Amino acid sequence: MINDGWVKTTCAYCGVGCGVEARPNTDGLLDIRGDKQHPSNYGKLCTKGVALGDTVITDGRLLFPTRFDTKSSNDGADLSSNSKSSNPSRTAVDMDWSEATQLIADKFQQAITEFGADSVAFYVSGQLLTEDYYVANKLMKGFIGSGNIDSNSRLCMASSVVGHKRAFGSDTVPICYDDLEHAELVIITGSNLAWCHPVLFQRLRSAKQNNPQLKIVVIDPRSTATCELADLHLPIQSGSDVALFNGLLSYLYQHNKLDLEYINQHTDGFEHALESALQHKDLSQLTGLASSVIENFYHLFSNSEKVITVYSQGVNQSSQGSDKVSSILNCHLATGKIGKKGCGPFSITGQPNAMGGREVGGLANTLAAHMEFNDPNHHQIISDFWQTDNLATQPGLKAIDLFDAMEAGKIKAIWIMATNPVVSLPNSKKIESALEACPFVVVSDCIADTETTRFADVILPAQGWSEKSGTVTNSERRISRQRRLFPSPGLARPDWWIISQVAKKMGFAKAFDYLHEGEVFKEYARLTAVDNTKGDNRGLTLSGLVDLDTQEYNALTPQQWPVLKKQDHIIHQRMFSDHQFFTPNKKAQFIATTHASPLSHLNAEHPLILNSGRSRDHWHTMSRTGLSARLSEHSPEPYVMIHPETANRHNLKPYDIATIYNDHNQIQARVEISSTVAPKQLFMPIHWNNTTAKNSKPCDLILPNADLDSGQPEFKHTPVNIKPWHYRCEALFISKQTVDLTECDYWVKQKVDNGYLYRIASLQDPLQLTLTLSQYLTTNPEKILSQQGGQHSPYRLATIKSHTIHSAFVVQEKISGGDKTWLQDLFATTKDNAEEQFWGVKV
Repeated sequence: MINDGWVKTTCAYCGVGCGVEARPNTDGLLDIRGDKQHPSNYGKLCTKGVALGDTVITDGRLLFPTRFDTKSSNDGADLSSNSKSSNPSRTAVDMDWSEATQLIADKFQQAITEFGADSVAFYVSGQLLTEDYYVANKLMKGFIGSGNIDSNSRLCMASSVVGHKRAFGSDTVPICYDDLEHAELVIITGSNLAWCHPVLFQRLRSAKQNNPQLKIVVIDPRSTATCELADLHLPIQSGSDVALFNGLLSYLYQHNKLDLEYINQHTDGFEHALESALQHKDLSQLTGLASSVIENFYHLFSNSEKVITVYSQGVNQSSQGSDKVSSILNCHLATGKIGKKGCGPFSITGQPNAMGGREVGGLANTLAAHMEFNDPNHHQIISDFWQTDNLATQPGLKAIDLFDAMEAGKIKAIWIMATNPVVSLPNSKKIESALEACPFVVVSDCIADTETTRFADVILPAQGWSEKSGTVTNSERRISRQRRLFPSPGLARPDWWIISQVAKKMGFAKAFDYLHEGEVFKEYARLTAVDNTKGDNRGLTLSGLVDLDTQEYNALTPQQWPVLKKQDHIIHQRMFSDHQFFTPNKKAQFIATTHASPLSHLNAEHPLILNSGRSRDHWHTMSRTGLSARLSEHSPEPYVMIHPETANRHNLKPYDIATIYNDHNQIQARVEISSTVAPKQLFMPIHWNNTTAKNSKPCDLILPNADLDSGQPEFKHTPVNIKPWHYRCEALFISKQTVDLTECDYWVKQKVDNGYLYRIASLQDPLQLTLTLSQYLTTNPEKILSQQGGQHSPYRLATIKSHTIHSAFVVQEKISGGDKTWLQDLFATTKDNAEEQFWGVKV
C-alpha cells in the first residue's frame, strides 16, 4: 500500500475506477501517478486523473456544521408550513456536531411522527463510498422504514439496472475490462468513450494497435473524438436505438446467424422478442442511416465471433432507455455472445461508485445486497440480519417523483448527500420550487456554496477525496480502496459517521455503533453472503471478505466480485460463463421491445434537438475539476456546438454568445461551429451552473421526461431554438478571491494560477461596464492603477495590496487573446514590478 510515501488509492471521477498512487508534496498538494499494478488502468491516467493533485486545495470548502436561521424560524424549519425562501434574510450559525446531528434527528423524527415515514427522504450519490451508501440505506429502509432513498445514479445507469434485471435476474455487468483486448468487434453506442472514459479508450486503442483485425463501430448522432478510432461510424437519428438493434435481431434471424442451441437451452422469450423486432420496417427512415451503412454494421456483428457492445448515457438517458438496453442484450443472447472471453454487453457508469451504490440498495426500488422488495425471502433475510421489524415493504420514490412529491408538500424533510440536484436534475426551476417548499432541507457536501446548499436549512461538512477512506466498485465489478491522504479541514467528517450519529440520536444506537469504516464494510460483506455463500442465488457475494480484520481491510487490494475467497492476485472473471442466470428457472430472458419516438417532438417554434453531455477535462458540476487551473483552460466557457448550416440559418458566427431557449427557459453559451453535429442538433456540456457561470445550465431547459420503468430522465433529446445574444462590450476580470458578479449580464468563472479569471459580456457600453466592475475591485487597496479607455481602446484598472496586484480588469468592445495575456502576466508580477508591468513602461 505504501512505498516511499506513495499511497495507493482510487480516482475520484468516472466508473472506470483507475488505481492512483498519491504522495503529499512540499506545496501542500499531491504528486499523482497511475498505479501500474491496478488492473483497471495499469498505470494510465486521463487528464482529470493526472490533475487530481491540483484539486486538494481548500478553496470554497465547507468547514463547520451550519444552520440558517430565517425570520420565520429560529431552529431551522417549521414542519407545519412552507415558509422557507431560497433568498430570505437569513443568518448562518455555526454548530458543533452534537448540536447538528441532534437537530437533524429531532426534525426527521418530528416529520415521521406527524406525517409518517414516507414524509422523509434521502437523496444520495455515486460520489459516496460504499460504506457511506450502506449506512444511509440501512437507516432509511431498515429503521425509518421508508423506501425513500434514491441516488443521482438514477440519472446515470438506472436503465441498465432494469435491462440487467429483466434479462439476467440481477443487476450484473457480465464482462471484464480484459475482454476489450480479446474482442474481434467492439461496438460503442451512446458513449463518447474518448472523453468520458479515456483510460478505457486508451486500452482499446492499444488493443487495436496490437490487433489490426479488431474492428470498432461507433453509434452516435455526433462525430465525437471516439470516432477517430472507428472503422465505421453510424450517425444515428436521436432516439432510434431500439429500431437499429431490433433490425439487427431480425437480420440475424433472416441470415441464419442465430445460436439456436444457446437460445433453446439457456433462454426464454425469444419468439416474442423476434416477433416484435420483425415489425420494424424502413430502418433507414427510422434511424436516418443509409441502408448500406446499416448492412455493413449488421454484417460485422453477424460474422464476428467475439463482440463487445459498450453503452453508456446515450442509451440510458432516454424515455425508452430500458428498452434500448434490452434490445442490445437481446442481440447478444440470440448469438450466445455473452459469458465468453471477448464477448458481452458492457454498461459503463459515469460515476466513481454508481456500482457500489447499486450493490447496497442506494436506489429507491431495491433493498440491499442485490435483494428485492418483491421477494419475501429477501425481505426476511435483511430484517433478520439487521435485527429490525421496520424494514420498508415497498419501493420508495425515484428521483423525479421524489422532488415532485416534495413540491406537492408530501416530503417534509430531506437529506441530500454529495450531490447537487438543482444543477443535475431536469427542469431546474421545479427542483428549486421543491426545495423551497420542503420545510427542512439538510445538505452534506464538501463545498460550502452550491446551487443546492443555497436552499438548505442545515449544511454539513463531509470529507472529500483524499480525506475519506472506504471502498468503491467500478464498472467491471471490481472493488478498490480509496485511502485517506490528508487530515480533514475544519470539522469535516465521513458521511457514514455523520449518518450514524443521527441514527443513534433517533434511537437506533445498537444498529449503528461503528468504530470505523472497516466495520461497516465487514457487515456489508456478511450480508451479501447470507443464503448466498457461493453466489449461486445472487451474483453479488463477498463471502471471501467476511473475516477481514482491520489491518487486512486497510491493506485490501482490488477484488472482483463474486469474491468466494480473498483474492491475493488479480483475476478477470466474467459472469454467465456457465450459462446460468439469476432468474427463477436460471435462464436468461428475452424482452420484446418496440421503437417509440422520444416524448418531446420538434416543431416550428423548436426546430432543434439539444443533446447534453460532457467536456473532456471537466466532470459533473466542476466542484473538483473546476479547482484545477490546467483543467479549466481546455474549455474555459460553456459552449453550444452547432452545425455550419444551422449557424448560418440562425445568424450565428464563431464565438458569438447565443441564447438557447424553449417554452420553459432560456440559457446562454458561446457558439462553437462544427460539422461534427448534425444540422438539426445542438450539443452542450453539462458542467457549468450558477456558481460558475450565469445562466448556462442545460437542465434549465430539459424536461422531466423519463423512462417509465427506470425513471431515468431523457437528457439527450430536448426541443429548443437558438438566436444570437447581442452584447455591447466584453471584459476580463481577475482576482485573488472569488467575486459575486450577479449584476453582470453574462459571466463565467475560471480557476487560474493564484486566483480566478472571469469572462464577462455586457449590454452596457464600455464606460458603464468599467464603472460597474470597479465596485468589485479589492476593498481598501494600497493603490489603484487605471488606464482611461476610449473608442477602440481598453479601460484597465488594477489594485495593489501587499505590494502585489490583487485584482484587475480590462474592458473593451471585443476582448482579444492579448488582453488575457496582459492580464495574466500582470497577475503573475511581483511587488517590485507590478506598476511597471501595468503601464508597460519603466516607472
